[in-house]
Amino acid sequence: MDGDGRQGSYSRKTAETDVSVSWAIDGQGECRADTGVGFLDHMLAQLAKHGLFDLEVKATGDLQVDEHHTIEDVGIALGRALDAALGDRKGIARFGDALVPMDEALARVSVDLGGRGLAVVVAELVPAGGFKGEMVEHFLGSFAREARLTLHADVLRGENDHHKIEALFKALARVLEAACRLDPRRANLLPSTKGVL
Repeated sequence: MDGDGRQGSYSRKTAETDVSVSWAIDGQGECRADTGVGFLDHMLAQLAKHGLFDLEVKATGDLQVDEHHTIEDVGIALGRALDAALGDRKGIARFGDALVPMDEALARVSVDLGGRGLAVVVAELVPAGGFKGEMVEHFLGSFAREARLTLHADVLRGENDHHKIEALFKALARVLEAACRLDPRRANLLPSTKGVL
C-alpha cells in the first residue's frame, strides 16, 4: 500500500451535531480542531502531534445541553475516518502498545487494528476542563467501534485528571502510530492468519 494515499474523511449530521473529519495517517502531526469543546480540541492536538497524523475536525453541536453529543459524534467520525484511511489494512504492523507518563500520571494503552471494534477503559476520572470523566470512556468506545479496532486503556496512577486524560491520549497516539505503520516485510500481506480483517 502506498503510504501517501492513506487518508480518510467522514461527515456526520444529526439533529444534535454536525461533524466533519479528515485523517491523514502519514502526516506531520498537524491538527486543526474546532469542536466547541476546548479540552477535546486539546486532546485531538495531542493525538495528531504524538501520532504524526494530520487531523482536521470541525464540529458544531448542542452544547447548550452539554458536551455529550459533540464528544460522542466526534469519536464516531474519527473512527470512521481512520477506518477509511486504513483501507484494506494490508502491510500494517497491526498492533501497538505504549506506557506514557505525564507528571504524576501514568497511562497504558494497547491496540489491535484487527477489525473488531471494542474498548476496555479502566480509569477513575472526574471532569477536566469541562470534559466529564465518563466521556473519556464513551469517546474511546465510540472511536474504537467505528475504527474497527480493539483498544485497552488504563490509567495506572495519577492525581490530576487533566494529566491522566492527556497521558491516555498521548499513549493512544503512540500506539496508533505504531499499529498503522507500514512494515516492508509484510508488503501487501494482510496481517491475519484468517486472510481477512
